[in-house]
Amino acid sequence: MSYNITIIPGDGIGPEVTAAARICLESTGVKINWDIQEAGEAVIKKEGTPLPERVLESIRKNKVALKGPITTPVGYGFRSVNVSIRKKLDLYACVRPVKYFSGVKTPIKDVDIVVVRENTEGLYAGIEFKSGEEETKNLIEFLKKTNRAVSPDSGISLKPVSVKGSKRIAEYAFKYARDNGRKKVSIVQKANIMKFTDGLFLDIARKIAGRYPDIENESILVDNLAMQLVQNPEKFDVLLLPNLYGDIISDLLAGLTGGLGMAPGVNIGNEYAVFEPTHGSAPELKGKDMVNPSAAILSGVMMLRYIGENKKAAILRQALSDVIKEGERVTFDLQSDNKKQKPSGTREMAKAICKRIYELQN
Repeated sequence: MSYNITIIPGDGIGPEVTAAARICLESTGVKINWDIQEAGEAVIKKEGTPLPERVLESIRKNKVALKGPITTPVGYGFRSVNVSIRKKLDLYACVRPVKYFSGVKTPIKDVDIVVVRENTEGLYAGIEFKSGEEETKNLIEFLKKTNRAVSPDSGISLKPVSVKGSKRIAEYAFKYARDNGRKKVSIVQKANIMKFTDGLFLDIARKIAGRYPDIENESILVDNLAMQLVQNPEKFDVLLLPNLYGDIISDLLAGLTGGLGMAPGVNIGNEYAVFEPTHGSAPELKGKDMVNPSAAILSGVMMLRYIGENKKAAILRQALSDVIKEGERVTFDLQSDNKKQKPSGTREMAKAICKRIYELQN
């Protein structure tokens, strides 16, 4: 059996880590017909947009994609391609498993948590009003009339949280917990302050929790969670979060387990799934063959599970784990402090994983 899968190399280090993931996936013996689709900064001059419609059409056709990081300008330029893909394909759930691997340099080792993040609403909906513009002035005037004073020089972002969006992400989190042998879902919010947005999210999640009596649930404020994760990460299992909190907390957890180079993820909806590493495009490292490909490879592991290739997924994950634990052919961030040899590059580490896959299968 073969699979048709879209692959989006991305910007910066994206092509390097996706190439590493690709050769590792192919080494498992799973037959994949790759539909290569360029997106991001590289195609703007040629096609006038960082996200051509052909990319979305490819994902709609193939249902599954492996994507490298794409640059999002900070404070200027085009809106995030990542956010656009999620919204246009209604990929409402972002799932980011965070687990410690033996051999990774980190002071905290007892971490095995899955972040389930709402992906289409909240502040990331991108409903913003620029300071000084006429519609912003009108909105500020309206707020003033309703006794919600806002400085007249403000920029404004709106945070929509819907019943529908909250229901489906909560349902996803509790079903994920049940299907994957997880014991508890923590509902993360700041409902003591944002009573009509986070409060709605919390209320809906609690109602959904009532349908899953076999799964323990709790509610926790996001600021308290940040502290608890550093002090007692072993207390947590599945985290259910609104959009912005999920983005921030997943990076915090990545920091506890070796950095973003170890952080995979998937954006998933009812019809399509786009697998991608959590980290950014790091354009300053482009072409230097030095970045850790583990997050992209682990995203590939998640992809194999999604298409039903569970045995191959287990072999790929074990091969990566073995190479990291051995510590001989790994990138600089994974190398033990007492190792004196030169760290491996991205390609060399990927080749070591492929070799280990062969050994595990023969």
